[in-house]
Amino acid sequence: MTNPKSKKLPIFVIQKHHARHLHYDFRIEKDGVLKSWAIPKEPPPIEGIKRLAVQVEDHSLEYANFEGEIEEGRYGAGTVKIWDRGYYILKEHTPNKFIFELKGKKLNGDYCLIKLKPNLPQDKNWLFFKKKS
Repeated sequence: MTNPKSKKLPIFVIQKHHARHLHYDFRIEKDGVLKSWAIPKEPPPIEGIKRLAVQVEDHSLEYANFEGEIEEGRYGAGTVKIWDRGYYILKEHTPNKFIFELKGKKLNGDYCLIKLKPNLPQDKNWLFFKKKS
C-alpha cells in the first residue's frame, strides 16, 4: 500500500498466525516498535463486531514483513502470513485507548482498541472494533 503523503505515516500489519490456535496478530508502529495484540478471530471489516484482543510483547519494526514458518519448539511455532497491511492515522491515544483510521487492503476506516479493565495495569485484554461512521 503506497503512502500518498510525503510525510511517512506509521504502519500497521495483521499477520494470520497458524500456531497452536489460529489467531491474527495486529501490530501498529508506535514509539519505534510494533505494539502488538493477538486477536483470536478474524478482524472485523464492518461495524458492530467486537473482537477480543490480547496485548502481547512489542516486536521490532522489521517483523512487519515477516511471513514464513516459526519452527517447532520455538515460541509461536507455526505458519505466519500477512493478512493485511497499510498505514494508519492516530486520532486519539491514552494508556487505555487507541482510536485510529486504518488504510489497508482489507481494513479501512476508524477503529478502536479499548482496554477492558483499565484499573488493572497487568490485565492484557482489550476490545478491537470498527467505529460507527
